[in-house]
Amino acid sequence: MSRPRAYLFDLDGTVYRGSEPCPYAADVLGELCREGFVVRYLTNNSAARPDQVTHKLHAMGIPCEPEWVISSTHVAAAWCLSDGVSQVAGIGEIGLFQTLNDAGVEAVPAEECGSAEALVVGICRSFTYAMMSAGLDLVRGGARFIATNRDATYPLEGGRFQPGAGALVASLETCTGVAPLVMGKPEPAMISLALSGTGIEVSEALMVGDRRDTDIACGLAAGCPTWLVLTGVETQLMPGESGSDDLRELLK
Repeated sequence: MSRPRAYLFDLDGTVYRGSEPCPYAADVLGELCREGFVVRYLTNNSAARPDQVTHKLHAMGIPCEPEWVISSTHVAAAWCLSDGVSQVAGIGEIGLFQTLNDAGVEAVPAEECGSAEALVVGICRSFTYAMMSAGLDLVRGGARFIATNRDATYPLEGGRFQPGAGALVASLETCTGVAPLVMGKPEPAMISLALSGTGIEVSEALMVGDRRDTDIACGLAAGCPTWLVLTGVETQLMPGESGSDDLRELLK
């Protein structure tokens, strides 16, 4: 494999699982940074704030700076601003609201909104029927339905999984009858946002992830080479598919 100029890493299942780093992640990412490659972390986790991700990775011995972290909420904020949407209702965790507000998009919990230009939905471990009902009212009232991602699950330590934002999005899609506009992977916008300002072309980067339906599909949609690792969701490589059991092969 020829060496790319930038490495774009998914986080959950690729760099860590819950509170545990994936095998060899610290060694491989440390070496890539020492060799001067551009590293970025692309996550569909809408609750992930760059400072929190940076702190978590540092605790694992993995290099990171806040500006290296791009989440699906960053993509949602960029879409809102480009479409002239300055106020939204949200269903999600505090990180979603903070990231939107930091980007200049005022975000208010859906249950507190009578109307909104858009409804942004992300992972929410405290999701309730009342939230779903509020989201239904907002979308039926004309709010644009924005999904940060459709991930069905997130991988955790010990080989476990938890429901992802896709489970919440599906409930709202079912009751509203409206298909959402999806911001995160597999849509390619996150890769463009990650490479913005680096001077690196999409074809010069490598998208590394553990899921074919999001990480690999995102790279392919963007025209970016891809690499599948078997440390998260996928357990087997397809014939001719670029990938490896873990991240060590990236140093060869």
